[in-house]
Amino acid sequence: MEKSKSLSAFGVSMLVHAVLLLALAMIQQSLENSAPQVLLETFFEPERVQEEFERVLEVDTEVATTHNLVSGGAVTAAVGGTEAPAVEQAPIDTKELLQEPEVRVNPSEFFLPGDQMLGVDLGESEVSGEVGAVVEGYGPAMSRITQELIRLMRQQKLLVVWLFDESESMKDDQQEIAQKFHKVYEELGIQQQKDTTLRRGRARDAILETAVFGFGKNLHPLTPKPTADEKQVVAAIDRIAVDDSGDENMFQSIITVLGQFGLRAARADRRLVIVVVTDESPSDEQYLEEAIGRCKRMKVPVYILGREAIFGYPYARIVWRDPKYNLPHWIRINRGPETARPECLQYNGLHARWDSFSSGFGPYSQVRLCKETGGIFFILPGEEQNLTGPGAHEKRRFDALAMKEYEPLLLPVRVYEEQRDSNPFRKAIWDVIYRLNPHQFPELSLKVHHYSIVPEEFTRQAAPQFARAVNVMLLLNQAVEKLESVRSLRAVESSRRWQANFDLIIAQCLSYRFRVFQYMLVLDRHSVTRPKVQNPKNNEWNVGWSKRVVVPSEEQYKRIQQFFRTRVSRDEFLAELERQKNEAERLYRYVIDEHPGTPWARRAQYELGLGFGMEIREGYWSPNYAKVGKEIKIPKF
Repeated sequence: MEKSKSLSAFGVSMLVHAVLLLALAMIQQSLENSAPQVLLETFFEPERVQEEFERVLEVDTEVATTHNLVSGGAVTAAVGGTEAPAVEQAPIDTKELLQEPEVRVNPSEFFLPGDQMLGVDLGESEVSGEVGAVVEGYGPAMSRITQELIRLMRQQKLLVVWLFDESESMKDDQQEIAQKFHKVYEELGIQQQKDTTLRRGRARDAILETAVFGFGKNLHPLTPKPTADEKQVVAAIDRIAVDDSGDENMFQSIITVLGQFGLRAARADRRLVIVVVTDESPSDEQYLEEAIGRCKRMKVPVYILGREAIFGYPYARIVWRDPKYNLPHWIRINRGPETARPECLQYNGLHARWDSFSSGFGPYSQVRLCKETGGIFFILPGEEQNLTGPGAHEKRRFDALAMKEYEPLLLPVRVYEEQRDSNPFRKAIWDVIYRLNPHQFPELSLKVHHYSIVPEEFTRQAAPQFARAVNVMLLLNQAVEKLESVRSLRAVESSRRWQANFDLIIAQCLSYRFRVFQYMLVLDRHSVTRPKVQNPKNNEWNVGWSKRVVVPSEEQYKRIQQFFRTRVSRDEFLAELERQKNEAERLYRYVIDEHPGTPWARRAQYELGLGFGMEIREGYWSPNYAKVGKEIKIPKF
């Protein structure tokens, strides 16, 4: 890694000054433990039915006539991320120790519980839920929920409240669930006939009651009262409205349900269970801890059928076409991140990210709620037709073994931030993420779309972008310096996740700095050469990535020489540019080799595939987009 220490002072200085020169030229033309003692140590855990990380459910949409009980929560010290690192920080299947495992016994004193303790229930508060059960669709998820309900009904009658997200993007999902809802009741009926513990001489409707609600900005009841009638439940799902507020107040809805049904369920000797169906992150995360606290006090498990979080980013985009002009519109939705705070750059080198790469985990707040209440977060990785952006339609599943080392910390936000900021290595990474966040600092965004095809207007539009680009390059240079200052701490960092964050971000900062310089070169060249569009229909110019690197023209390089007042040859200057590009490529390949089978490797591969150059392409932009807000009303999802 020593080769990546940072770019030479000469190279960086020359590059920055070249940028300043281009900015001036363009203006002239236009004018950021103690660990518990253990008795036995080993490098891998014995196989168990309950997967702490994730459980892949079979694709089975037929009604089950036999039944296997699988607990949704297991008494465990940690699920889904803890303060402590994993025992082994490398994939198990690559270790020689797997062939001849070494068992070391700690001879420290230990005690066995007395007779008076062996029969004591550990208590519901000690049960942690599953952080991710990967399913291929709602059919397998409904079957697993049936198993969970049967497990709970062996102990107590149930009142199950279903909460459906009322966003426009959920309509297809709601219809699919309604079609498969019969699986729950039919499998419950079959099992009740076979299981004397469930039968107990009672009718099925005495064991399970169901209520259905829709939620968006507010909570809307869809069943007049809890019912055991499957037809009423399906009819209620069909009546779910579309909330056009764009809010998904999931936690407030859960709190309201607890207040409305908690006492009622207790008086009827029923266990209250909540199942949420949503494809977005909640809008009211400030109520997360309150919802967790109330659920735990009332012993209410929460199950969520949701989507994977976007890798280190709060947002995704879906395509919606307006009914009048059939124009595509790209609507931003909440879909992450998988951690309490983002741990990846929110920037793509030119503007805010526009990708939909999967994190391999559910959204932080939803997964934390399920884990803390003893429920399950069901990850639905199936393709979403309306999801757009790079990564939207790729294989959305990562190897469980590879990802085990990269689990997010599912701590309360305040605790997470305190731990992160007390660690100099992690704090430095966060500082870079924060300072390079275009949602916080809009001046980081460079114009890439809708440049005029009129030469004079193009030059006028491009001129202010040079000043912005100079600032972006300086900030990227500062980011590289900050990350290099803590490079020595990477070796002692216990978290593979934070090591991966560092490896990817420093590679991105280096490559983005190179690309911004390319961005300035193509704007400068276009302003000088004034090309015309080839297709008469096209009405704009757009800047995009290219695998071909732009080489400064002789005229551009002469200006650089004059500014530096140096005799450095053009060949030496181009060699320095090539060295910078090669270093960024090397670091991306390091991420791919060091973190295989993870979202970090996938992102690095994507960055390499983009190339390091820039180019300007002609395009067409419909004038009807100007009618948004007038004749076109964009829905909120």
